[in-house]
Amino acid sequence: MSEECYRESSNISEVEKAKSFISDNHLEIEKESEKLALLSNSVRLKIILLLKNFNKLCVCDIGEILEVNQSAISQHLRKLKDGGILNKSREGLTIYYFIDEVNNPDLIGLLEKIFLFKE
Repeated sequence: MSEECYRESSNISEVEKAKSFISDNHLEIEKESEKLALLSNSVRLKIILLLKNFNKLCVCDIGEILEVNQSAISQHLRKLKDGGILNKSREGLTIYYFIDEVNNPDLIGLLEKIFLFKE
């Protein structure tokens, strides 16, 4: 069965507006698409959910909570940090990771709509 589109008339002005909208927002769409792609991995999504609920955690704690080895957690954290979703801070010998909420308000807002977070 063919999936071709047949229409009796075309709203050319709406099609042109839609094309312009996509063109005007291309860079933002690409940027957010890359962030969403990072969250398509269940371990990385769990890390984000943990950090949203518990503010900051170290690699060891995240690994223990998720029952994933520290090396794998470190790789996921690096990807999230390189993607601009996380930041890190050092307290003594411990490095803590946290969500960069200032630069990701739309992403955080989306996650808040999908998941229930305690306040």
